[in-house]
Amino acid sequence: MSKFIIQGGQPLKGTITTNTSKNAAIALICASLLNKGTTTLFGVPRIQEVERIIEVLESIGVNFEWFKKHDLKITPPKRIDMKKVNKKAAIRTRIIILLAGVLSHDLKEFFLPKAGGCRLGKRTVNPHFFALEEFGIKVTEKSNGNLVTRNVIKAAPDLVLYESGDTVTENALLAASRIKDKSVIKFASANYQVQDLCYFLETLGVKIKGIGTTTLEIKGKKKIKKNVKHYLSEDPIESMFYISLAATTKSSFVIKRCPIDFLDLELLKLKKMGFKYKVLKKYKARNKKTNLVDIKTFPSDLVALPDKIYGRPYPGLNIDNLPFFVPIATQAKGRTFIHDWAYENRSIYFTEFNKLGASIQLNDQHRLFVEGPTKLTGTEIMCPSALRPGAILIVGMLAAQGESVLRDVYQVERGYEDLHKRLLTLGAKIVKKD
Repeated sequence: MSKFIIQGGQPLKGTITTNTSKNAAIALICASLLNKGTTTLFGVPRIQEVERIIEVLESIGVNFEWFKKHDLKITPPKRIDMKKVNKKAAIRTRIIILLAGVLSHDLKEFFLPKAGGCRLGKRTVNPHFFALEEFGIKVTEKSNGNLVTRNVIKAAPDLVLYESGDTVTENALLAASRIKDKSVIKFASANYQVQDLCYFLETLGVKIKGIGTTTLEIKGKKKIKKNVKHYLSEDPIESMFYISLAATTKSSFVIKRCPIDFLDLELLKLKKMGFKYKVLKKYKARNKKTNLVDIKTFPSDLVALPDKIYGRPYPGLNIDNLPFFVPIATQAKGRTFIHDWAYENRSIYFTEFNKLGASIQLNDQHRLFVEGPTKLTGTEIMCPSALRPGAILIVGMLAAQGESVLRDVYQVERGYEDLHKRLLTLGAKIVKKD
């Protein structure tokens, strides 16, 4: 079990660049199986979550070739053999569920191991089942996974998603992408990873209307065989990690390549809390679609918002960004009310901050109050079995006086590449030990 040893309590400085999106990368790697040609993805993060899905797909015959460290060439097999699937890798990633929408175009029946990922409470996959059945794909839940069967795949001209989830929207998109007739997905997620998937599908020749909205119209192609290249866009959740770090540690540094359209509301909330920042530069991402900015932060005296802070589907405050308000709130004057309605078990992880000296009161499994400002002091904590709760503890430990130890950091490394090394470039005192 790897651990981070952190000497906190000092402001940070320098420049950090936002990496590409973990959530988009794993979706696009799965989506590449729609293509019988070669897919080249540029800027793929080298993180545990990506490694797990690659291990799964390699076991069923897909060929992967890394070059220039972060660029990945993907060549599909002539025949996919799901009987050889790497079950150990599959159960460590939730994204395995996307293979239901992808592989149903080529296989009439196959078995998917049970999806894993963060432990955040009950995370039902029923919305995926309800969506896929509209395309003629039946998913039967078993004790150790899901049996996927179909006869004829058909378009879904009036599909209403059971919930506006990112992954369920992606699954519906993948199912629709090789059907010539028009499908319409209502109540779709318009989040960053969904938009990136749409841009990739367009390079395959799939026609999509409504990108960035909650209604998507898709006209697919029955056969896709072309050599394509696609640049992944940057991760707003990683940008938010550094924004939270700057606000909590009262630091001034530059965060480059922030996808601003997916951070506007977060920054507005922070501005109302007294957070000071400046947009230095505006420009397009390498995909020529996503709007990026460079942000400079400044030491700020923070105050609690009078209203609750809660996540929503895009364009609301990103549900994955909500946890980053916890460390910020520990340094804001007054009481902050945070409502994490989406997950039953995530809020309880936030109370780990009390071990650092924070004052957090958990009202129920979704609601908590944070009193601030409080002086944070170093301590030793076992990393929660969830990515974002682990990441925010690192923010808190970098703000805390003295030495802290975060044990078993695998969950954090699922989503952040070389995080400790990158934090060193900002002057953080952090060491990783295995």
